[in-house]
Amino acid sequence: MAITMTQAAEQHILRHLAHRGHGIGIRLGVKTTGCSGLSYVLEFVDDQNPEDEVFNCGDAKLFIDPKSLAYLNGTELDFVKEGLNEGFQFNNPNVKEECGCGESFHI
Repeated sequence: MAITMTQAAEQHILRHLAHRGHGIGIRLGVKTTGCSGLSYVLEFVDDQNPEDEVFNCGDAKLFIDPKSLAYLNGTELDFVKEGLNEGFQFNNPNVKEECGCGESFHI
């Protein structure tokens, strides 16, 4: 199983960790919610959970819990800027459909 991150995402995460002043990486997960059933969750990680899978993406670490990993296998995390908007983009090959607003997905 593999999760990857673009250089833009890596640099964005490292900037925020430096600004925050502590933390060892970010956690990417999924939760049940929204129109289509699942949505992505990102949060800072200060301490690794024993069951976490850790993916080293350059100098950034990405932590994923075992339940989420099944939904995220093959995903590339990107950070994009489009005009005045910016944010993380999840290029997940497992997604079958997304809701109209783009906030949730179904596998």
